Amino acid sequence: MIEKMLDRVDWQKSEIIPAIVQDSETKEVLMLAYMNQEALSLTLQTKTAHYFSRSKQRIWKKGESSGNIQKIKEIYIDCDNDTLLLKVEQVGVACHTGRRSCFFTSLESGKIDGEIDQKTVTNYSIVDRVYHIIQERQSADPKSSYVASLLKKGENSYLKKVVEEAGEFCFAVKDSDEDEIIYEAADLLFHTLVALGDKNISPDRVKQELERRFGLSGIEEKKSRDRGD
Repeated sequence: MIEKMLDRVDWQKSEIIPAIVQDSETKEVLMLAYMNQEALSLTLQTKTAHYFSRSKQRIWKKGESSGNIQKIKEIYIDCDNDTLLLKVEQVGVACHTGRRSCFFTSLESGKIDGEIDQKTVTNYSIVDRVYHIIQERQSADPKSSYVASLLKKGENSYLKKVVEEAGEFCFAVKDSDEDEIIYEAADLLFHTLVALGDKNISPDRVKQELERRFGLSGIEEKKSRDRGD
């Protein structure tokens, strides 16, 4: 039965297709995500929404960090067989910002609607929260946002800061100044996240790389890179 439903999707057009998510009761549009065959198969099997994250480059279960899962009520496919509509029971809020829906900013005025559920926000790690804020600030006014000002000046600007902070971190370590080591490490991590954000690379992918290396000795890991594995 699941195979039959998977076959209804025209995967030849794209291996990843958009999935519009709608509250089954209120009909409110909550978010737009993407699915590949594995994500859709898991969704059909578990009756809980799974997606493919383009920034994380992996399957993720909605709510895996926040607990705000989406229980599937119905799934529809469009007339071109390349877009899905998921009607769900939303547990908690849908957006990582803590808002009910991801669509909370007026395109015309820039006005932001909707209250923030602080519990949802704090369920994410501080690294993920900072990364999400960096992404949001990409379209902010450079006069009022440090991140926006860095990004507006281009790669050379934020990469210069990464190099500067790396140097300051090294000097702090050399001086064995514990407070300065922590302070400079935070600065280095922040500016590294700015660089990752500009390239739309989630820090989750860095974690995945560390997990890939875990269990390998340093010598084995280096050999694998030298071979191009």
